[in-house]
Order: sequence, then C-alpha cells, then structure tokens
Amino acid sequence: MYAVVTTGGKQYRVEAGTELSVERLAADAGSSVTFDRVLLVGDGDTVTVGTPTVDGASVSGTVLGETRGPKLVIFKFKQKVKYRRTTGHRQHMTRVRIDEISAAGKTSKAERPTKTAAPKAEASKATDTAEAIEAPKPRRTRSTTAKTTTAKTTTAKTTTAKAAPTTKRTTARKAAAKPEASAADATPDAAPEADAPKPKRTRKPAASNATATPEPETEE
Repeated sequence: MYAVVTTGGKQYRVEAGTELSVERLAADAGSSVTFDRVLLVGDGDTVTVGTPTVDGASVSGTVLGETRGPKLVIFKFKQKVKYRRTTGHRQHMTRVRIDEISAAGKTSKAERPTKTAAPKAEASKATDTAEAIEAPKPRRTRSTTAKTTTAKTTTAKTTTAKAAPTTKRTTARKAAAKPEASAADATPDAAPEADAPKPKRTRKPAASNATATPEPETEE
C-alpha cells in the first residue's frame, strides 16, 4: 500500500517503512507525527483518489531529526554596472520515517528491525577494539649506520676534490720555474744588467719665465 500526502506545500509518495525529508516541522526528534491531508491511496490494483483528500485516510510517522537541504547559489548582477552579489542558501528540513498508512479500514505497518542483530554487531566491534588495543604497532627505528657511512663518503669526496686543484697548481708552478732556471744558467752575463737599477725619471721644470709677462720699461 502506498499514499500521496501533502505537507509544506509539496506532495510526497510514501510507503510504510520509507524515510523522507519534508519541510521543517514543529516537532522534536523521536515524537510521532500524523499527516491528515492524503490525496491518493493505492492498494494493489485499486486506487482511491480524494476530492481533494481521501476521507478517513491518514499517514503516521516518527520524526528522526532535523537536516538541511542541498546548497543553492543565488547570483545577482546588473548590466553595464559593476554589481555582483553571490549568496548561498540551505533549507531547513525534517527527517521522517513512515510507520503506518491507514485507509478504508485497512492498515499497512512498517516492519520493525529485529533486536538480535544489534548485540552481534556490538560484540564484533568490542572484539575488534580489544584486538587493536592488545596488539600495539611496532615503532620504527631509524638506521644511523647508513647515515654515518654516507657522511664519511661525502667527506672523502670533498677532500679529494679539494686536493686535486692544489696538486695541479704545484705542478704548474714547478714546470714554470724550470724554464726560468735554465734561461738564467744559459746567460750568466745578462744577470748583472738585469740587476742594475733603472735611472729615475725627472720631470722638467715648467717654463714659468718664458710665459711670464714682461715688465713695462720706465723712462728716466
């Protein structure tokens, strides 16, 4: 059996045991609610349509709690003007579970969940938590030997890299010093000339007398 009810200006097709979100109701969670405005009732092949409601038909349910609808984006703008406004909205809803549909002396009730399955689930959860508590995870240990070996290799590389340029420089200096020594041995007479000091350059005095203006002669 199914029915079509109206609440909050909207129509909903409901069956016993279904859950749906309707417009916000003034009821607390766990309380029962009854929908009197039933527009249609269907039972197999027979369908009863109300004018506008079905006489004697009602749908009862239980309030599960409050919820919110999907987010709606409201965007406003004006042409040729820097006017842009963006806002959001989520409608307040109430979650309801349908328990019973009654019409024309017939009732359709929802099947209540069995209570035997709950203890098993709780027992399985308790065992899982106990195992998780009893078996702690092993701590990770960092390997210091690998770091020390890598540090040693890096220091060795840096020392070899630093030593290579110094050896090249010393060999170049030795090679440059050998030709100079051979040239000095081949020309012994040229050494005193090279050691003699060069004469110092002296600046000539400025020709101040030549450029000075002659004194005027005075007649006696």
